[in-house]
Amino acid sequence: MKYVLALDQGTTSSRAIVFDHAGGIRSIAQKEFRQIFPQPGWVEHDPGEIWSSQIGVAAEAVTGAGLAGRDIAAIGITNQRETTVVWDRRTGQPVYNAIVWQDRRTAGLCDELRAAGHEDVFRRKTGLVLDPYLAGTKLRWILDNVPDARRRAEAGELAFGTVDSWLLWKLSGGALHVTDATNASRTLLFDIAKQAWDDELLEILRVPRALLPEVRDSSGVYGDTELLGGGRVPVAGVAGDQHAALLGQACTRPGMAKNTYGTGCFMLMNTGDTPIPSRNRLLTTTAWRIAGRPSYALEGSVFVAGAVVQWLRDGLGIIRSAAEVETLAASVPDNGGVYLVPAFVGLGAPHWDPYARGAIHGLTRGTTAGHLARAALESIAYQTADLIAAMQADAGLALAELRVDGGAAANDALMQFQADLLGVPVLRPRVTETTALGAAYLAGLAVGYWSSLDEIAAQWQVERVFEPAMRREQVDALRAGWARAVERSRGWAAPGPGDE
Repeated sequence: MKYVLALDQGTTSSRAIVFDHAGGIRSIAQKEFRQIFPQPGWVEHDPGEIWSSQIGVAAEAVTGAGLAGRDIAAIGITNQRETTVVWDRRTGQPVYNAIVWQDRRTAGLCDELRAAGHEDVFRRKTGLVLDPYLAGTKLRWILDNVPDARRRAEAGELAFGTVDSWLLWKLSGGALHVTDATNASRTLLFDIAKQAWDDELLEILRVPRALLPEVRDSSGVYGDTELLGGGRVPVAGVAGDQHAALLGQACTRPGMAKNTYGTGCFMLMNTGDTPIPSRNRLLTTTAWRIAGRPSYALEGSVFVAGAVVQWLRDGLGIIRSAAEVETLAASVPDNGGVYLVPAFVGLGAPHWDPYARGAIHGLTRGTTAGHLARAALESIAYQTADLIAAMQADAGLALAELRVDGGAAANDALMQFQADLLGVPVLRPRVTETTALGAAYLAGLAVGYWSSLDEIAAQWQVERVFEPAMRREQVDALRAGWARAVERSRGWAAPGPGDE
């Protein structure tokens, strides 16, 4: 029997999962790596650590399943999106740390681009907003701030890529400088209707075309690797993590939506073969591209979701492990009027405020650690509800259900609160590793391991349905309190009069 290996390169850890033909997990391996914070609002990774952790867990997952490379039909890659790597084509050495999607250092550049009247052309061609979390401005920063980087880029000596490109380069021994259509669509440099790099956008951001990888389908044989031992294994599927999760959740028809509760929260709704421009500050993106045909999605992004629980553990020290947060939150009957807005790196959709900062509102002498834990968990659901409202308005339809995945989706109290806020059922699948599963599906489709999207959709199974139970007047009151808290958190770090 053959299996498919998914490499799931995330923001805080690298994982590898071996899947069988039924979409079941045969083995899993995971390793965390360093988070680097050189200045407030800056977030970096060491590309070498990304690679070593990823290839390490790949070998561990294969051997942990009692397999060898010859037992793997294909490898799929899914990755933290927008995180930007630039490296030397000859030596393979990065010229700077990877600048992570959470990084805010290019907020000023985004302001300049807006002031110069460029926002509409970016919106129209890329489906994106001008926000620091997208890759294009990070690349521009590297070219402008790393000594000699621009000259070397213009001479064709350097390569740019998101993390998928970096992994493909390393897996192929430098033979492949490629990306897929989903990751390309997160760079501010890619026209999603034409499915091509755009010269006007490259000129505005002053990015030499020689830096860019070739863009391919999300499902297709990219090349192969010998790094697992036991023969050459094809690398046959690539997609950004949220696009992969949309497929892993079998949201293959227009109108179906999923939310991934990871470090951040990311909601995508399949809109079929037509990109829908957002009127509510959501993103329009390529869902995947198979056999040359793109499918599209609307997306809303929450920058800090599960990461707020990490902050309770590492920043405040009120829990020893992430698993303790549910018990602590359950120690109080309600939030006690406390709202935690986790705008540690600004606010994403639909607010798009890079100058917002985290805040806790409603503290009293009676506030306990339990209230803080509950407010932290509830903040994840509130932010998701804001996205749903914007998405329904854009798509012109009411959501029938929400499919959920990611680490925090295992939290029953959070999922119940989410259903209560939304007023629709929340469905948790039997296999919650949907990001990795989506990458496996893309790779398996390319080599004939699975025959079609219909076969994949038929495999999806629900583990639990959370039905809404809270009275709507109570929901309305809670959401009104959240809206007030968000408003008071906005613009906190914006330059004031006389500031640079």
